[in-house]
Amino acid sequence: MTSATAALHAAHEPPPVPIPARRAPRWSLPALLAILALAAGLYSWNLSASGLNSFYSAAVLSGTESWKAWFFGSLDAGNFLTVDKPPFALMVMGLSCRLFGYGTWQMMLPLILAALATIRILHTCVRRVWGHGAAAVAALVLALTPITVAINRDNNPDTLLVFLMVGGAALGLRAVRGGRLLPLLGAAACFGFAFHTKMLQGYIALPAVFAVYLYATDLGWTKRIRNLLLAAVALAVSSFWWAAAVSLVPASERPYIGGSTDGTAWDLITGYNGLGRILGGDGNMGGGGGGGGGGFSGAAGIGRMFNDVLGGQISWLLPFAGIALVGGLALCGRAPRTDLTRAALVLWGGWTVLHYLTFALAEGTMHPYYTTALAPGIAALCGGGGAMLLRAFRTDRRWAWVLPLALGVTGVWAVVLLRRASGWNTWLWPTIAVVMALAIAGLLVFRSGRRVRLLAVSVAAAVAAGVAGPAAYAWSVPAGSGGGMGGTNPTAGPSTGGGMGGPGGGGEGGRAGVFPGGGGEGPGGRPRDGRNGSADGTDATDGAPPNGTPPQGGAPTAGGGTSEPRAGADGPGEGGTGGGTGGGMDGGMGGASAELVAYLEKHQDGAEWLLAVSGSQSAAQLILSSGEPVISMWGWSGSDRAMTLARLKDLVGRGELHYVQVGGQGMGGGVGGGSGISSEVSAWVQEHGTAVEASEYGATSSTGNTSGLYRLDPSDLT
Repeated sequence: MTSATAALHAAHEPPPVPIPARRAPRWSLPALLAILALAAGLYSWNLSASGLNSFYSAAVLSGTESWKAWFFGSLDAGNFLTVDKPPFALMVMGLSCRLFGYGTWQMMLPLILAALATIRILHTCVRRVWGHGAAAVAALVLALTPITVAINRDNNPDTLLVFLMVGGAALGLRAVRGGRLLPLLGAAACFGFAFHTKMLQGYIALPAVFAVYLYATDLGWTKRIRNLLLAAVALAVSSFWWAAAVSLVPASERPYIGGSTDGTAWDLITGYNGLGRILGGDGNMGGGGGGGGGGFSGAAGIGRMFNDVLGGQISWLLPFAGIALVGGLALCGRAPRTDLTRAALVLWGGWTVLHYLTFALAEGTMHPYYTTALAPGIAALCGGGGAMLLRAFRTDRRWAWVLPLALGVTGVWAVVLLRRASGWNTWLWPTIAVVMALAIAGLLVFRSGRRVRLLAVSVAAAVAAGVAGPAAYAWSVPAGSGGGMGGTNPTAGPSTGGGMGGPGGGGEGGRAGVFPGGGGEGPGGRPRDGRNGSADGTDATDGAPPNGTPPQGGAPTAGGGTSEPRAGADGPGEGGTGGGTGGGMDGGMGGASAELVAYLEKHQDGAEWLLAVSGSQSAAQLILSSGEPVISMWGWSGSDRAMTLARLKDLVGRGELHYVQVGGQGMGGGVGGGSGISSEVSAWVQEHGTAVEASEYGATSSTGNTSGLYRLDPSDLT
């Protein structure tokens, strides 16, 4: 019996409970292993040529040099400013790099493993409710979701976020099935650490999990409410332990919390990474005239997931998932309150609806890769709900039209999405249309009777046609034949919309996060001290990048551009100035030439920080170029008030900082939060500092102090 036939038989006959007691069909494990191998290839193939996010790359590097920076999630090892997210994802990557050395593979290894574990967890969760065939379909859909492939090849925290949320949902469903407290506490802890990965986004699916437990668990009301209260305690502890610990450290002894308005983690939770993401403002786009976050993912609105920017990233199987959810709930009918199938439908349906509405209506910053969180819900509904529709198609004439309709809508929408990509794989959409039409015809012809094998072939053809479009988009990322800007705003497939590249996304096609010249080396191929385990910091292999291959890239020039395009850079603004135009990040020394970095290091004179610059993107690239701490005065969005004139004078007076670059513009509210702080600092630096002309550090492309670089010494304070 073929695997497709066996899957079809499993779909016809409702499996007895509990499913784990049944012997798994012979094809189930090989199918899962094949899907995991496919996913591993998509997530890791040609990974060293991918651009990573320099913002997070620099923070991970700093965390390998300072345990304090590792704990706080500081951008620089001197602990002046943190990134604008809680540090859990950075902690995970930092531990890997401390163990194996700093580089692309070492940084990405735990994230790729988390992505594969997510597929495995979802497979198990779906299998326990709907059987092996449904589980295989769910795993395949998740593995091939285009935006999921794109973000799983990047060092943004979303991969770890989805892993934790799926783990929490799976544990929540186990708590519903068994009525035990421990899985519920585990689910709460998973969502708490998801919060510690990306704050409020980690809570989006939580209401669905708790609501299903409250309704469907076979316990009395008193025990249900007691268990949920205990879970709420576990959630609070796992969510807020870091913010509480940070608040116990005196402000003078901790870095400024990036993204906040007052340097505290609590403000970051409630503002920039809280309601600011939904309503706009607080350093986010949208809100007060910001366009509803439309610069990245199109204008906010109920149809946003289907627009030119997001449609090809996440929406391929959304129509099928919606039909499967409604159909599955209808098929559950008057099942008992504790029915596990309905509980699973409500959980994954709630997951999908809550994420959809949040992302569609968000007025704040909305990157396309956020939608990877939709993928597990869509996958589970396609697998489980699809199996229910197939069973109803076979056994009930009243339902004979629902599955063909759902597949027909899926095929039509795939054609629409592929035709948007003008000139890209033009053979694909006619092929999908023909295969899907033949598959639907086969379903109708072989619906009744004993020709199960032919019906199984039709089902397999329908599945293949349904995932062909997403698979093509997904493959374009490792193959380098498509995909948007890596690092700050990764996407898959051809460019079909007008979304901009995101902060720092314009320059070099947005492929930030690189070491100029590659390797764990500083400018000019000089090894970074103490990086490789040997006394002088050099690698045992002469001429080889130490400890693996770091992110690729050309060396930035003095003007902020690059001497050559970065590997695989194909987005807008390729070869542009550092900091890029795509996100409006700070200008000036978005990148630094080897000569400038060498000059700063030569004249550092014992200072803790190599340089202070306006924004985090410039600081990150300089940290990666030099391996030295660099101050970001105004943070990622330009709205942080981390540097004041009093703080600058204190650093200069103690000899901890000698060089400052003034000028440049942030995204949100202007440099220094739109206040007079930056103007005050800039005016004082220009009045008391000594201008450094480009010729002093060997630049030949310009003359004079066009970079805004100044030298400050304690004597300048008098």
